[in-house]
Amino acid sequence: MNELPKDPMMLFSVVNMKLRDVYPSLDALCDDLHVDESGLKAQLAEAGFEYSAEYNRFW
Repeated sequence: MNELPKDPMMLFSVVNMKLRDVYPSLDALCDDLHVDESGLKAQLAEAGFEYSAEYNRFW
């Protein structure tokens, strides 16, 4: 079940919160939530955000 919001700013906020509080990596988040990692990255890239594996967050 995909529980992530569709709105890009809400998605950015929720994903970063989950990465900070729950998941050690984007891969772990996507596996657990059954989300396509490349699709998530693309959706957030359209809103101007890029994932940093070093910091485990989008910015």
